[in-house]
Amino acid sequence: MTRDGDNMDIGSVYHYRIDWIASFVAVAHHGGFSAAAKALYRSQPRVSSHVAELERLLGTRLLDRSVQPAVLTPEGRGLLPHAEEILRRLNVLADLTGGTISGQVRLGAYPSAASYLYPLAVRALRVTHPQVRLVLREGPSVALGADLVSGDLDLAIRPLHPLINSDLVASRVLWREPLVAVFRADHPLAHAGSVRLAQTAMLPVISIGESGEGQARQYETNLAFANAGLNPVIAAQTNQPQTLISLVRHGLGVGVTNSLAMTTANTEGVALVPISDPQCERAVAAWWRAGPVVSPAVEAVREVIGKLPMPRWPWGEDAGSVRTEKAGR
Repeated sequence: MTRDGDNMDIGSVYHYRIDWIASFVAVAHHGGFSAAAKALYRSQPRVSSHVAELERLLGTRLLDRSVQPAVLTPEGRGLLPHAEEILRRLNVLADLTGGTISGQVRLGAYPSAASYLYPLAVRALRVTHPQVRLVLREGPSVALGADLVSGDLDLAIRPLHPLINSDLVASRVLWREPLVAVFRADHPLAHAGSVRLAQTAMLPVISIGESGEGQARQYETNLAFANAGLNPVIAAQTNQPQTLISLVRHGLGVGVTNSLAMTTANTEGVALVPISDPQCERAVAAWWRAGPVVSPAVEAVREVIGKLPMPRWPWGEDAGSVRTEKAGR
């Protein structure tokens, strides 16, 4: 007599069991069925049924559903590292067998970085990994960090500051860009070859960030002033380059911001002057979730972004030193 299991498609059985494991790991990582479903691009009922089938197969509860969001049971916590290892080894196997890398990667970036980097990344991926689709989500640095930690983003391009206080993420610096002073076109310093940070501190300052975030002191401009022992009057803070330029154009202060923001904005009516103080810069990094489950698609995007050319600006270190000599004559 043939058992029912003898007639089953073994490949199909293995496929669905891997789905069960993937859904369980996603629920554990993302803190609930709804977030896991969003991360896996599956319906919530499907994720829930996967976990239920895995629990039935194992004969034990892996998640305590009596609280919201659901939490791991002791048995679930014991199983999680083994489930993660299974998925990690499957990713390695796919790479070794030359499997095509495909998927949808959610990339977050602040506006000026998105303007520069996103088109280059999309074009590069079409050549190296045409099956990988890059979805852009723009936002301020603090929000990007929070979305990365929560699992709403797969990768983020944002500055090192403000810091992300979480051991769930890792980063690698992509480039460093000098801070630049933004003067109204008729200001006496608008035609200077360069300025010192102390000169800008004597004027009302319009800087990067949002005071309502509670992390204003962590932005590069504020850190630069603090490291120089300066305490300027901050007239306004904004994450939008065009807003900063408009405030300067209307005579409300001098802008101090990152160079890339000014290369992607309309600077009519203002003058950009390099700041000659050393280490007055913004470090921009690629950020990703650090965990045992590695996505080949995310790794492919990280590799592509890491090979893109660094942005350039005419008021970099070389331009600044030349202008400083001229100003000193």
